[in-house]
Amino acid sequence: MDAFRDSILQRGPIESFALKTVQDFIQPQRQTKLAQDENQMLENMLRTLLQQLVASAAQSGEQIMQYGQLIDDDDDNNVHGHGQIPHLLDVVLYLCEKEHVEGGMIFQLLEDLTEMSTMKNCKDVFGYIESKQDILGKQELFARGKLVMLRTCNQLLRRLSKANDVVFCGRILMFLAHFFPLSERSAVNIKGVFNTSNETKYEKDPPKGRISVDFNFYKTFWSLQEYFCNPASLTTASTKWQKFSSSLAVVLNTFDAQPLSEEEGEANSLEEEAATFNIKYLTSSKLMGLELKDSSFRRHILLQCLILFDYLRAPGKNDKDLPSETMKEELKSCEDRVKKLLEITPPKGKEFLRAVEHILEREKNWVWWKRDGCQPFEKQPIENKSPNAGHKRRRQRWRLGNKELSQLWRWAEQNPNAEKDSQRVKTPDIADYWKPLAEDMDPSAGIEDAYHHKNNRVYCWKGLRFAARQDLEGFSRFTDLGIEGVVPVELLPPEVRSKYQARPNEKAKRAKKDETKGGSLEEETKAVSAEGALVGGSTSEAEGEVGRGESEAMESDAIADTPTPEEQQRLGGSDTDNGQEAGQIEDTETEEGGLMDTDLNHPPMPIS
Repeated sequence: MDAFRDSILQRGPIESFALKTVQDFIQPQRQTKLAQDENQMLENMLRTLLQQLVASAAQSGEQIMQYGQLIDDDDDNNVHGHGQIPHLLDVVLYLCEKEHVEGGMIFQLLEDLTEMSTMKNCKDVFGYIESKQDILGKQELFARGKLVMLRTCNQLLRRLSKANDVVFCGRILMFLAHFFPLSERSAVNIKGVFNTSNETKYEKDPPKGRISVDFNFYKTFWSLQEYFCNPASLTTASTKWQKFSSSLAVVLNTFDAQPLSEEEGEANSLEEEAATFNIKYLTSSKLMGLELKDSSFRRHILLQCLILFDYLRAPGKNDKDLPSETMKEELKSCEDRVKKLLEITPPKGKEFLRAVEHILEREKNWVWWKRDGCQPFEKQPIENKSPNAGHKRRRQRWRLGNKELSQLWRWAEQNPNAEKDSQRVKTPDIADYWKPLAEDMDPSAGIEDAYHHKNNRVYCWKGLRFAARQDLEGFSRFTDLGIEGVVPVELLPPEVRSKYQARPNEKAKRAKKDETKGGSLEEETKAVSAEGALVGGSTSEAEGEVGRGESEAMESDAIADTPTPEEQQRLGGSDTDNGQEAGQIEDTETEEGGLMDTDLNHPPMPIS
């Protein structure tokens, strides 16, 4: 053991001698990793060595983490003093981290060290644990030693005083909160067990002499702590709830009868001091009068009531544990009274109540999370991207805008008969589409107004689009007769058909209007043809074909009626001696090959 101690605690970097020392003394079958029996042998040797070092430190009267001036001040491993025990722990931690030995070995040594140390030395040991938290929390070590570390911290908490060692207890709880994941089931009280051992003791018999308050009220007030300590007992027996509600009513009535002013609240409040130490209120009957004047004391009791009410209405409870309807009504009335008292309790009662309501609302999320089995919050680490991952990939372009439409188009190309398929979805015929509405319009069908097709906006909108493309006459009736007027008349039942048929006088007016439009169009056509004849026969072939009948009639009229001299002068002053027809003007070809009027005094008329 002495040889092993000298070898494992030698000077120099740990990585230069740690593995070699283990190989020399254990002689493992494999060079870099110990087998199960070899790990057990090394663990026994290390635990024995640690016990000897702690015993030597106790005999010398030194602190165990400072025992043995071994490591130099300028050494990198000199983090927790100059003792041999920190150096031994560093060697074992290095071997565990490099997976040369079993990963739970360092946790076992730390547990032995805390059990062998006094509370004063445990603070130094725990300081070492806090400094190595990142290494101990690695997955390969955490999986093998998390239960041992949890047991070590719980044993320390049981040895510490809740009143005198508050800071040290807080350090341990903070370490556990960071060391274990948020979804660790051992830290969330998954079964909802209450700490019934936290008993509040108070006087059962009245003391001799006068007291400041009624002793019956004193007993009633402190008896509420029995229910606050174990809220589940209120749902198991109705008699307990009745007793609790009556006792709570007495306390709330007293708070109502003795309100606190702003001056009393600011003078007697202990909130600032209470934030620095753990409060456990004294239960002496002589102090009851002073405690009732303390605003923080009242808030403490009223807040306990809100927590109790919130538990009784917890959504994660079983149906058999839920309160009855009568109990729910009483809970609501009591809660309203408690909130009102918190709001009027100085100082800053409204702000305090708002903060409490926010905390209780967030607490419901934790209740649901525990009810669902404490699902883990951790997310998988993001994979390292390749060097080219930073470049933006070119967006794929599709033939018809997106993948689905392009796929449908490709299928149509592969299947030419898809468009001829009888089952293919296509635009329906206008008569088939309006048939359901025509059936609803039959009075004998008895269709209720709520189920009538005319109240279906989408159906009517689609029908109007079909009518605008296939039935313009029916579409025009929408303005006067509504959506029912668009339905083809032949689809309507006989008893309602007359209502939506076009009236005779309307048909006559429409026909007369069409004739008037036709006559005016014919007159305009004749006028255009006559004008073209006056200009000359060199109009376009299309205009000649259109007005050929009108030209022949004009020719016959011109032959029968010889124009007067004034008309001849207006038309060009030439008669039909050269075989030209009356009303025509002789055109000559210019040198440029164009046509110009023979009468230079009159410019040519435009051709219509």
